[in-house]
Amino acid sequence: MAQKLIIVESPAKANTIKKFLGRGYKVEATMGHIKDLPKSQLGVDIENNFEPKYITIRGKGEVINKLKKEAKNADKIFLATDPDREGEAISWHLANTLNIDKGSLCRIEFNEITSQAVKKAVNNPRTINMNLVDAQQARRILDRIVGYNISPLLWRKVKKGLSAGRVQSVATRIVCEREEEINNFIPQEYWNISANFLSPSSNQIFEAMFYGTQTKKLELKNEEEVNGLLEDLKKAVYTVKNIKKGTKRRNAAPPFTTSTLQQEAYRKLGFTTKKTMMIAQQLYEGIEIEGEGAVGLITYMRTDSTRISSEAQSQARTYIKNNYGDQYVPETPNKYKTKGKTQDAHEGVRPTSIDREPERVKDSLSRDQYRLYKLIYNRFLASQMTAAIYETMTINIKGGDYIFKAKGSRKMFPGYTVIYQEGNDDGREEKDTDINLPKLSENEVLELKTLNPSQHFTQAPPRYTEASLVKTLEELGIGRPSTYAPTISTIITRGYVVREGRNLVPTELGTLVNDLMIEFFNNIVDYKFTADMEEKLDKIEEGNEIWQNILADFYRPFKESLDHADKNIKKVEIADEESDEICEKCGARMVIKTGRYGKFLACPNFPDCRNTKPFVEKLDISCPKCNGQVVVRRTKKGRRFYGCENYPECDFVSWNMPSNKKCPICDSFMIVKKDRNGKENYLCSNKDCRYKMEEGQ
Repeated sequence: MAQKLIIVESPAKANTIKKFLGRGYKVEATMGHIKDLPKSQLGVDIENNFEPKYITIRGKGEVINKLKKEAKNADKIFLATDPDREGEAISWHLANTLNIDKGSLCRIEFNEITSQAVKKAVNNPRTINMNLVDAQQARRILDRIVGYNISPLLWRKVKKGLSAGRVQSVATRIVCEREEEINNFIPQEYWNISANFLSPSSNQIFEAMFYGTQTKKLELKNEEEVNGLLEDLKKAVYTVKNIKKGTKRRNAAPPFTTSTLQQEAYRKLGFTTKKTMMIAQQLYEGIEIEGEGAVGLITYMRTDSTRISSEAQSQARTYIKNNYGDQYVPETPNKYKTKGKTQDAHEGVRPTSIDREPERVKDSLSRDQYRLYKLIYNRFLASQMTAAIYETMTINIKGGDYIFKAKGSRKMFPGYTVIYQEGNDDGREEKDTDINLPKLSENEVLELKTLNPSQHFTQAPPRYTEASLVKTLEELGIGRPSTYAPTISTIITRGYVVREGRNLVPTELGTLVNDLMIEFFNNIVDYKFTADMEEKLDKIEEGNEIWQNILADFYRPFKESLDHADKNIKKVEIADEESDEICEKCGARMVIKTGRYGKFLACPNFPDCRNTKPFVEKLDISCPKCNGQVVVRRTKKGRRFYGCENYPECDFVSWNMPSNKKCPICDSFMIVKKDRNGKENYLCSNKDCRYKMEEGQ
């Protein structure tokens, strides 16, 4: 019997596709790329028009032999790798390896792994898109040229093990510049004045904020100004000058793109970008659902488009009508504008079936799979619903020459908010509570009850989180959907940036390397230059640029910068920080070094003495269980937690920063410091004790 062979990247994807096709099909997986540039050398012939030297990836020989054997027995081969540049490049390497005519109709693609999508793709094969392949090659070779030339230079001049990359170096610069901004920030004093007024007609007290005079807003900069103003305000007679009523519509956010999915999963679920993409890949490739078998639950998750197919939109509208009512269905389907230059080949990220509700499939998913799927499902469903409508009211209150303003709002119709609220960078959802004001009439005289001046200081810009860094990279046009997660993982793994709570903080090493990159390779870390390069890669994909020409234009000035740096960068000595630990093998005081997995202790007499130990950061805090010393530890993913130095004999651990304070209620348990909702609170570590104290109490 004639057999058709379909080749995909992963076994999970293969298992899902198998169930949609009959006996005449066999599905095999490559386990990712099968060929790449060699790790041991540059692998690019600069003089021969940037000809790449591809080799079989170590460990893939057995996979290739199996594919060759299956290919011989097949009368037709379909290459069904992911629908993007990387997927196209894998198909191209497969075609070369299996001697498939690249001009033949061998390539199939689908945006979702469903029966309908897979069968439609099989019936509509196309040729390999060499523009996509060339765009991938150009990016790969470009990144190889940068990494394999600058990294050895950093090894020679600074320290072994360092690396530089085209996008990672820009990401490091963004984090470093924010830290510099924070360090140089000078707080500015300002004051607010709130007032409580009594409305005699309604017998209600309400709050209003000082605005200024009747002609302009006043900025209150110091206590002297405020005290002078308070004397005038106390003497004034207050009346309602005017009341402005209106309605405000708040539209739903669009379906997820890769970037917004990563941002929202970080804000709401606490997922790193890497974890989000790993779980999304599982949901895309297929999960064993009870009663259904392997099912792809979401569309392809690497996309910067918010476009949704008319079929999916129609199904969502029907679902909303049946489950929420006609008033939740917009008269015409919602359309969303995309920001900047968007690759519109794929849809936004959505569930493959609106009828496959999160609760229905919950028992077949892991906890994290369920949480991410629910996030994607609810966001998509909300994006197809009507706007939330609010009644707004602004009351201008006149007192002499001065104006106070009171603002209120009331939700009249919830619209999409019955399902979904966007998150903020601090992990909270948007506030959506009513602010009610009393019924007032114009010219009504009000009674001033209290004036409440409050001193404030302007705040430094916040450090980047993974969510806000992804957002910034996207806004600057740096990188593409597939690059955000690996870029952030790389700068953390290299020790240029560390996570402190939710924040990304540059290390001393990261700052040093960034300074060198700015001085000697300014183009590489220039925001506009990097964004322009992304546009050139897009033009290659569109068939409007030749990839070798783009590389040649880049390489000439890059080589000049490289030669200049090699001659002018002076050897930088990074002195190792001494620790209090004594090497038990030779008696030397051990030093703190930074490796791929963070800090560790090493003997300074290397290579004569090769003794190393884990680095433990000790805090001046006693363990509440055994009175040992509390130390800082890190998970494999770099998240900080706190434990006892006497582990494993003592099992004390806490995710929250400990304190030496004792709980006044239960005494035996210490209080831990927890940053929550922007405030630092002391919480009792005893789960049975609910004592809480704000800092300063």
